[in-house]
Amino acid sequence: MIDKYRTAEMTKIWSEENKFTDWLAVELAACRAWTADGAIPAEDMERIEARAGFDLARIAEIEAVTQHDVIAFVSSVAEKIGPAGRFVHLGLTSSDVIDTAASLQLRAALDVVMKSAEDLRDSLARKAWSYRHTPTVGRSHGVHAEPTSFGLKLLGFVSEVERDLKRLSQVWDEIGVCKLSGAVGTYANCPPHIEAKVAADLGLEIDPVSSQIIQRDRHARVVSALALYGSGLERLAVEIRHLQRTEVMEAQEPFGKGQKGSSAMPHKKNPILCERVSGMARLLRGYASAALEDVALWHERDISHSSVERVIWPDAFHIAHYMTNTMKKIIDGLVVDEDRIRKNLGITRGLLFSGRVLLALVGWGLSREDAYAIVQDNAMRCWDAGSPDSGFSLYELLAKDSRLEGFIAGDAGKLKELFDVDFYLRYVDEVFSRFIIFDTIKE
Repeated sequence: MIDKYRTAEMTKIWSEENKFTDWLAVELAACRAWTADGAIPAEDMERIEARAGFDLARIAEIEAVTQHDVIAFVSSVAEKIGPAGRFVHLGLTSSDVIDTAASLQLRAALDVVMKSAEDLRDSLARKAWSYRHTPTVGRSHGVHAEPTSFGLKLLGFVSEVERDLKRLSQVWDEIGVCKLSGAVGTYANCPPHIEAKVAADLGLEIDPVSSQIIQRDRHARVVSALALYGSGLERLAVEIRHLQRTEVMEAQEPFGKGQKGSSAMPHKKNPILCERVSGMARLLRGYASAALEDVALWHERDISHSSVERVIWPDAFHIAHYMTNTMKKIIDGLVVDEDRIRKNLGITRGLLFSGRVLLALVGWGLSREDAYAIVQDNAMRCWDAGSPDSGFSLYELLAKDSRLEGFIAGDAGKLKELFDVDFYLRYVDEVFSRFIIFDTIKE
């Protein structure tokens, strides 16, 4: 990952030093299991525990000759230990160590993403609660539809992040497996009870049937869950990008003191953080595609997945974590213009209420076809800038429509009350009550 998008937590998890630390944890767990089984003398195990370690420079030196990273690692560890080092890697094949250690790394990385996602969810929840009774325009196809609540709009994203957290937790469980079944999964040189002891030592489950590797559908599901999470973050970013458009200007991402939006146009305040999130979501979806390509390997294993995983695993987690932190910054600093929101509610002069009027007319005795025609006729006159009636509101036009005289019967209030925005927000509190997070999170 390029430096610009690295995070400190992911840099540590995906570093070479941490990778070899996890490899060593697997090797030591195997040695302990073999010792309990009587295959390694207790005094040798004491030396292994006391002296085991590795040297990054030495590993690189050996690998330059052997062209095999696990052999280089095992040789470096054995050199540190001395004669008892001959027991390191006993009965194992390279993928026993690599794949089991990868489970540890992937779980650690998922822990970091999930913690940051929880923080983002909490920020969204606080913002949603603050604006739960703020009426705003609801849009479909980018066009004004009916009134909604700005908080309800945000609550949809709270719910989506909670679903993402559930999915990430599920893949955390699924990827937490240990595999010490040998070169083709037959346990020829390392019996299943050794694998079981190692799994328990490392806090993992055993993979019930593996070949030379842990099958890559597990790993593909991890990256796919990250991609789906990233797509949800992009949905939120796109919403804010649209709300920040000059013609809308209802909400804006934070713009810091001294920040500049354009080298040529000093007035610009562009949604660059949201646009960055959108771009990163595309990368995650690309990584998910690559992870899916890794599932179909030859027979018990080939190595075509390895080069892919060296790139996409750390990059995907760096990006997912960076996106989450960026989106939290956006939500925490989101500038909501309530005056502009109120102004936008009125720019279509009551067209937002056409659906309620339609249902009311049906309730008053008109057929749905006649009611629809009356409301649509007046709505189109309101829309049409060239119409002599274009300056009138939908309410004013309907009040003058002779087709409704018998139904209104001089009672203007009967029609006027259909244009009350609070009607659309009367169940907002009930929707919010469905989320237990608001038992603890308020504004």
